[in-house]
Amino acid sequence: MKSMTGYGRGECQKENYQIVIEIKSVNHRFLDTQIRLPREYNHLEMEMKKVLKNQLSRGRVECFITLTKETSSSQELAINWEVLDRLVKDLGEAEFHRYKEQPFSAERFLEGGILHPSLVEVVEKNEVISDIEVDLLAVFKQALEALNGSRQIEGEGLQSFFYEYIDLIKQEISRISRKTETIKQEHYDKLKQKMMDLITDTPIDESRLLSEVAILVDKGDVSEELDRLDVHLNSMEQLLKKDGPVGKELDFLIQEMNREVNTIGSKSSSLDVKSSVIQLKTLIEQIREQVQNIE
Repeated sequence: MKSMTGYGRGECQKENYQIVIEIKSVNHRFLDTQIRLPREYNHLEMEMKKVLKNQLSRGRVECFITLTKETSSSQELAINWEVLDRLVKDLGEAEFHRYKEQPFSAERFLEGGILHPSLVEVVEKNEVISDIEVDLLAVFKQALEALNGSRQIEGEGLQSFFYEYIDLIKQEISRISRKTETIKQEHYDKLKQKMMDLITDTPIDESRLLSEVAILVDKGDVSEELDRLDVHLNSMEQLLKKDGPVGKELDFLIQEMNREVNTIGSKSSSLDVKSSVIQLKTLIEQIREQVQNIE
């Protein structure tokens, strides 16, 4: 079981460049990723997202990539042929159409040093580009592995929290169960006595009367709700032992538990039981808040 909250960092130092990648994640209903690559390496984004999707199922994930280069050895000058072609074309038009009285040649114009500012560019050497791409993916996987480790540690901490609160809920359920057994018998005896007082001088089948009293008492019985609560808690304990994503299943169980507790509260008129219901709701709500962080 893993949390959706975590942080991972990867780093690579080479002669010509340094790569630092940081990945952080927080809880989210689905998998939402943002990868901030240097513009010239944006084509790697889809591959990185594919790697990430294979390891994470939920969470808002942000990836920050810092690439620092040593310009002296990793770059070279290159002619921008598109700019040069356009410049030669424009100069040709100027020579033959605009300066007929004082013709000049494109060659002399270029020799004069009047060059377009983007005619010559500083670019990365091809072999450096290739190395950076490989290292970007490797460092990304390194950071992702660290993120997963962080999420795992966080999940283990939450697992201990869940077991502790499950035990507290079970204790409260046992308390309600003991109370309701006593309350049920007391309710039966009181209702029976009232009915007998009302029909003191009226002939009536006593067994039929007692049967009707039992039916009335059973309407306030919460044993089925308590049994279902216990089943949900056992299911939760089994989910906590799984390695894969369990957040959505845990959230569903929390909803079912709340439903059973609400039913217990509406059925019982006992102040003691209602007090326990409030305590149960508090415990379940605290679990629900932490379940939102589970992948």
